[in-house]
Formats: sequence, structure tokens, C-alpha cells
Amino acid sequence: MGLAILAFLVMTAAIAGGWMTAMRLPEFLAGRRMQQRLRDVSAVADVSGDGETEATVVKQKVEGSMKGVERLVASTRLGPGLARLIEQSGVRTTPGAIAMISVVTAAAVAVLTMLFVRQPVAPLVAGLVGVMVPTLFLRNRRSARLKKFEEQFPEALDLLSRAIRAGHAFQTAMSMVASEMKEPVGTEFKKTFEQQNFGLPLKDALNELAQRIAILDVRFFVTAVLIQRESGGNLAEILNNLAHVVRERFKILRQVRVHTAHGRFTGYVLLALPAALGVALSFINPEHMHMLFFEHMGQMMLLGAIVMQTVGFIWIRQVIKIEV
Repeated sequence: MGLAILAFLVMTAAIAGGWMTAMRLPEFLAGRRMQQRLRDVSAVADVSGDGETEATVVKQKVEGSMKGVERLVASTRLGPGLARLIEQSGVRTTPGAIAMISVVTAAAVAVLTMLFVRQPVAPLVAGLVGVMVPTLFLRNRRSARLKKFEEQFPEALDLLSRAIRAGHAFQTAMSMVASEMKEPVGTEFKKTFEQQNFGLPLKDALNELAQRIAILDVRFFVTAVLIQRESGGNLAEILNNLAHVVRERFKILRQVRVHTAHGRFTGYVLLALPAALGVALSFINPEHMHMLFFEHMGQMMLLGAIVMQTVGFIWIRQVIKIEV
């Protein structure tokens, strides 16, 4: 009876949430486009020298349709980091939306676990996993986006170098990269160009680029440009040499991936083998596997196996992870 009431409440909440989403979706999308446009030309820089930040172009304040949730998330210690993660991942959302999705995901996973697993601790563990799912998705999107940026970055440096050799100013060369290159390089250079075009000093705009794209090659690029602007030199040649260095690093990185392919494949096999064996035994001897899932000792063994498999996979990943 209690499970039926709980299922009814969950379904009612889902229907009400879907109806409210459908009613407010057009207004939300229009506001998000406006806020995204403002965020693209916003920056926060330390201009006072004492560690305090102040807005240099416009106030960096992005709020979705749930303003109370946005302010609550922004007031926590995790708010700025979550906002930066969203910006780096390229997902058009807000910290408040991610917080709400995390809560809904945790509740849904906990309810499903409660229906199928008769352990008091299982719903709590499942809820914690559900809370982390949206953040893990953002981290995965950020990693894929940064990897794609790294692949396109040497071509962008070559385009900058050729434009400067042709007599264009550095800012004009950046606008050419923004218009010619695809996402994510074109998008990030467009943000940087618009920031300095709206009045932000070029140094602060480039530092913002290095914060959004937290990879070593971009920091090299920003440092080289800022040093050249202070001390002089042939910027086109500097960018050309930097593009060559980045390409050579990619060659070494691909060689490392070839040499560590055996270890990565071993990790994937060891992670997938118990699950595949469990599925096979479920068809061969269902009664035997039934004890594993519905007996207390079997559930404890299953939980321990999941924990040890996860720790082993992370350990193997760290062993084969080589910084280049």
C-alpha cells in the first residue's frame, strides 16, 4: 500500500512538472538566449590587486527562470565552480537547473532502488550516485570539448600567424579565427574578441580565455602574446613555432596512447567481465543468481564486488595515465 502511494505521488509530481515545463519553456528559452549573450561578453578580473574581483564589462550574473534556486546555488561554495564547469562544457544551462536535475535524478534513482533492493542503505547510496550523474555528464562533456579544442588549436594558431603576416592586427586576426573556425575554437575566440571589443583590456580577455580553456597550450599562447606585447618581437613567428610545438606534443601523446592501449583494454575487460558473467549465469542457472540478488549475504557480496571493481578500474586508469 505504501509503495502504491509513493508511486502515485511520484507520477503526480512528474506530470505536474512536465506541464509546468511545457508552459514556461518558451519564456525560459528566450531568457536563456539573452543571458547567454550577456555571459559571452562578461568577465570578472582582479583589478584592485587585493584579491577582490569586480566586473570590468558588465556584471556577470546569469539567472534562469528559477531565480530563487539560482541565488541559493550561487551563494554556496560549489556555485562558482559549477558555473565554471558549465561554461567549460559548452552546455547551455544554469547552475540552478543542474541542481534541480541532480535532486530529481537522486530521488528517482533512490525510489527505483527502494522498489527492487530490500536494503535500508541501498536507496541512500543510489541517491548519492544519482546526485553525481549530472556533474559527471558535465565533466565528460568538458573533457570531450577540451580534447576537440586541442585538436583544432594548432590550425587556429596557423590562421592567426598567416593573418598577422598579411598585415592584420592581432584583434582582427582573432575575429577571423572566430568566424572561420568551428566549435569550440571559433566560439571561444569569438567570446574573447567580443570581450575586448566591448572594452575589456586584451590582457584580461586572454586571461579569461585561459581560465575557460584550462589546457597547457592555451596558457602558452596567452603568455607568449602578452610577453610579445610588452617586449616586442615577431608575433607571427612566435605563433608559428607554438603551433609546431603543439603538433609535436600531439604526436608524442598518440604514441603514448598506443603503448598504453594494452593496459586500457585490460581495465575495460576486467570491468565488464563480472557483469557479463552474471548475465550468462542468469540464463544458465537462474535459481543460483536469484540468491545473489534477493538474499542478504548475496546483496552484500554484490555491493562489495561493485566497490572493488570501481576501485580497481580507477587504479588501472591512474597507472596508465601519463602526462605529456
